[in-house]
Amino acid sequence: MNTTTHLLLVAVIQDQDVEPATKALQVVGASSTYLASAGGFLGRRNATLLIGLPVEKKDKALKALQEACRQRIEYMTLPLEGSAMPMPAPVPVTVGGATVFALPVERFEQI
Repeated sequence: MNTTTHLLLVAVIQDQDVEPATKALQVVGASSTYLASAGGFLGRRNATLLIGLPVEKKDKALKALQEACRQRIEYMTLPLEGSAMPMPAPVPVTVGGATVFALPVERFEQI
């Protein structure tokens, strides 16, 4: 039986949370690679962080991301369905936080 000793965390966060997230990850000893991305409901710029780390650092890394990538309420003016005119009152939308995928790493090499 082959037990996984390392993980690759793939974290999709808001672009504005990149700096606090990478600093928080550095504090727990997890290095990351930043990739610019976009998408989601609002079509805004996101950041995708690739985070390689030993399995035992997973909980600390997730806690660091949770503290650095807070959810917040923003108010958006969204068009009415079938209408070119926006709604008169802004609609509250929850943004932020992190979506994290944890993938087992079968093998890695540092060259």
